Amino acid sequence: MFAPETHFRAPEPSGRRGRPPSRLRPDRRPESVRALAERLGRSAFRTLVCRRTAGGGRVRGRFACLRVVAAHPVERDHQAPRREWLIIEWPAHEEAPIDYWLSNLPEGAAPGRLARLARLRWTIELDYRQLKGELGLDHYEGRSWLGWRNHTALVSAAHGFLTLERLRPKARRPA
Repeated sequence: MFAPETHFRAPEPSGRRGRPPSRLRPDRRPESVRALAERLGRSAFRTLVCRRTAGGGRVRGRFACLRVVAAHPVERDHQAPRREWLIIEWPAHEEAPIDYWLSNLPEGAAPGRLARLARLRWTIELDYRQLKGELGLDHYEGRSWLGWRNHTALVSAAHGFLTLERLRPKARRPA
């Protein structure tokens, strides 16, 4: 990762023939995400609500959110630098950060929203398992685009119905 304080600029032309250099180069070397988190220190981490439980409780975690540039696209693929959010979770009782996420949300995104979206991964994984296992998303064996689209639309509609039923409070029954 390139830290937030990294600046990118094109080198000066060498005066030789040919096109002047246009590829942006960083003014420092990239560092690992863990090294960046440790350099930030524990004071940069804030306690944020990242999830709500089924009973209405709040799950909190300590997160730091900062804008960085991923090193691989810049150094290996020669792409222009693109700022992204790096979200780091470091619980108070742990010796090192336990999780990292990258997000392409806009610069003005709130840290609380970033933490909530980062922690949605497990919910998405459970939904995907339900789509494949119980609802048959992976059972389509046709060859046409129209057939696949209709199949995924019906599976998605069934998943939406089951989700709404699961979230609906139990209806009262007559005695």
